[in-house]
Amino acid sequence: MKIYLNGKLVEKKDAKISVFDHGYLYGDGAFEGVRTYKRNVFKLKEHIERLYETAHSMMLRVHLTQDQMIQAIVKTLKANKLSDAYIRVIISRGEGDLGLDPRKCKSNATVVIIADKIALYPKELYRNGMEIITVPTVRNLNEALNPQLKSLNYLNNILAKIEASTSGYMEALMLDSQGYVAECTGDNIFILKDEELLTPPNGRLCGITRDAVIALAQKNKIKAYERLMTRHEVYTADECFLTGTAAEVIPIVKVDGRVIGSGKPGKTTLKLIKLFRSITPKDGVKY
Repeated sequence: MKIYLNGKLVEKKDAKISVFDHGYLYGDGAFEGVRTYKRNVFKLKEHIERLYETAHSMMLRVHLTQDQMIQAIVKTLKANKLSDAYIRVIISRGEGDLGLDPRKCKSNATVVIIADKIALYPKELYRNGMEIITVPTVRNLNEALNPQLKSLNYLNNILAKIEASTSGYMEALMLDSQGYVAECTGDNIFILKDEELLTPPNGRLCGITRDAVIALAQKNKIKAYERLMTRHEVYTADECFLTGTAAEVIPIVKVDGRVIGSGKPGKTTLKLIKLFRSITPKDGVKY
């Protein structure tokens, strides 16, 4: 495996950063997860724009332009001879001292690109649906650590994932501080009720797969709205599914022990899965 590290392709065993890098010390950095399908990097420009928006908000200077970052990703994919892959792009503040002050990080930001395979959930869950549980850990406040920042500080999500896994579930539903449904640890959530598709509004991670699904729904005359929702509305939904780069579109058939709809993946969910899979080899950057 070849890893892109600060402008060079190196072997996995040689991909090393300083222990004084603020990404390692404090989670001070940004990242993106991107998928490729049949040598097409799906929604690559959108992913890179989101990465650079996070970096800008964090006042994290990136020495590569967005076009140069795209070229580096393609170079990494070609070096690893991958047609279908998962890409992790990481930008950290770089090497500093043991203090918090980012001004002490005098070097350029550290840039790492990893191209590998990923299977977030077993294939049978896409056929039969998945069960999830609501966990006590709430999603970060916008005023504290905005969920729209895809930062290396993922402890909020990790704590929720731990609560789910120790309870025997693969994914967790997280609420916001007011008790409204926010998102899952790594995925956005949708419900279908009375032939209308609903998803929580901005203030959660602005998911690229989420936006693609909304666009597909509207194009295919499925009404789609963003609005606040409660767990009661999830429990009583006709259908439910999650979206994410790694997860793609996965049906949910039970939440907190409550069966959703018929207890099987619904026809609208299955239709959107099919539509989403039809665009993944086309909408993006070919290499």
